Amino acid sequence: MVVIILILILAGILVGGVLNALADDLPQHERPKMPHYPDGAPRPLSAWLGLTAFLLGQRRSPKGAALGWRYPLTELATAAAFVIAYLATRDDPAMTGLQLLFWLGYMAIFVLIVVIDVEHKLILFAVMIPAGLYAVAEAALTSVTRYGPTLQDALLGGAAGFVGSFLLYLGGHLFIRISGRMRGHSIDEVAFGYGDVMMFTLSGLILGPLPLLFASYITVFAGAVGAILFLLGRGLRRRGYNLFTALPYGPYIVLGTTIMLLFSEEATRIMGFR
Repeated sequence: MVVIILILILAGILVGGVLNALADDLPQHERPKMPHYPDGAPRPLSAWLGLTAFLLGQRRSPKGAALGWRYPLTELATAAAFVIAYLATRDDPAMTGLQLLFWLGYMAIFVLIVVIDVEHKLILFAVMIPAGLYAVAEAALTSVTRYGPTLQDALLGGAAGFVGSFLLYLGGHLFIRISGRMRGHSIDEVAFGYGDVMMFTLSGLILGPLPLLFASYITVFAGAVGAILFLLGRGLRRRGYNLFTALPYGPYIVLGTTIMLLFSEEATRIMGFR
């Protein structure tokens, strides 16, 4: 097991380096390029990974543009996600090697979604459409386990995720429009973006209808806790709060989806359904 974990850590760090490159270019609507510094200068091979760039003192470009801490943290987070996915499923006799590979792919997708959403408050079609096709392929190609949905359930879950979240999307736009009229000026922020609709759709494709319901419950709870902590943090720093400050919601959807993917029995037991 130790050897497998070490391999997963190495694979996670390498995949995290790829995710960093995607997170640099996709939000700019650019084709992914080789790793580069924030000013566009190419990074030497030894600095392609954020970890090696920091360790070898190659964090800055010749003009002084520095890589942020996001780079090593993304690589470490991907490695940790790979190890957690493996440990959560290694004792399940129904888990096949093929399905584990698909789930490691989900971990990488989730890390990319969180990084881009936190940095740019965006959930990109360029990420979500391939991820949705990936989830459909996983449901079609892998054997059914106590976690994974059948292809039919995956499609039903995706439809349920889209319809339910799209109604929230429309309601959010209505709320913003009414609030803008009451305040006497337009409000540019959105209460619930279309990227969140796509994320809930992906969650449904991955989990199926019933686990999606539990994942949504976890998402709402985690989002409420996150908002409270944000308000407390603003208060402790004595900064004002705008009612319409946009907070990224994608990480909470990712959290709910990940918990129901890897720890469905434990989560439903804690929520009192088993």
